[in-house]
Amino acid sequence: MNNDNSIDALNSLVTINNDRIQGYETAIDETEDQDLKTSFAKFIQTSQACKSDLVSAITKLGGTPDDGTRLDGKIYRAWMDFKAMVTGKDRKAILNSCEYGEDVAVNAYERAMKDEDLSAEHRTLVSAQYTKIKADHDTVKSMRDAEIEV
Repeated sequence: MNNDNSIDALNSLVTINNDRIQGYETAIDETEDQDLKTSFAKFIQTSQACKSDLVSAITKLGGTPDDGTRLDGKIYRAWMDFKAMVTGKDRKAILNSCEYGEDVAVNAYERAMKDEDLSAEHRTLVSAQYTKIKADHDTVKSMRDAEIEV
């Protein structure tokens, strides 16, 4: 087991959670629907808790936690701002954008769970967080699908 590789794998999830936090902060600004604002605030709390646990694990390994976001996350949020401007803060468009971001987060967790450099303890942490992230993903997908049916 390589600590540097474990730190890198865990840091990739810190970055994904940073992206989720900033993405949902953008989404809150882009919607006028209170139910979406409430859900998005809950998703931010999920990512803040996940990030906190990841930062602790990285620090225990002797690493430095990342505090930034991915470039494609910044591009995605800019696209979301543009899309909201063009669509007039359309609920369905916002949910479509959020579901895309959730797909990215779920895929990142799935990759991390396959990382052979993670200890059993870190695999357990990542797996527990995956369950929470996947539940948020499924909630967003259900909300988006409900908009399609209307």
